[in-house]
Amino acid sequence: MTTAATPLARPATAATAGTSATATASAPAALAAPAAPAATVEIRCPQGWIAVCTLDDLTPGRGVAALLPDGTQAALFVDRAGQAYAIANRDPFTGAQVLSRGLTGSAGGRAFVASPLLKQRFDLVSGDCLDDPEVAVAAYPVRTRGGEHDC
Repeated sequence: MTTAATPLARPATAATAGTSATATASAPAALAAPAAPAATVEIRCPQGWIAVCTLDDLTPGRGVAALLPDGTQAALFVDRAGQAYAIANRDPFTGAQVLSRGLTGSAGGRAFVASPLLKQRFDLVSGDCLDDPEVAVAAYPVRTRGGEHDC
């Protein structure tokens, strides 16, 4: 004979013996403040503004890839000030969809991502290659809506 266990079921211990599970489970909920809604990050592509993720999904210094409705990919980044950026994810030097995996930094006041393959740096605002002025990737306008970062 088998018994089913629920994910929240725990064996009784000396500390919990004689206490009501309802009182224990509801106490943290009563103390928790309602969470503010997270800001949504949107990219403007040829199809219009597309919601991609929440600002909380992005970590400063790390990129996230997003598949756009036309089949292209965008690389999204956020800086420590909460400013979001989006450029094409395709490295024009190799053809690989890897810019979202690159290292972020700044040079001369310009935020950039360095390709993880050949290390060319791309400006996160304009998409221009900082190492070869003849090359650029698409840069997408980004906005955040809702939450504390509505812009």
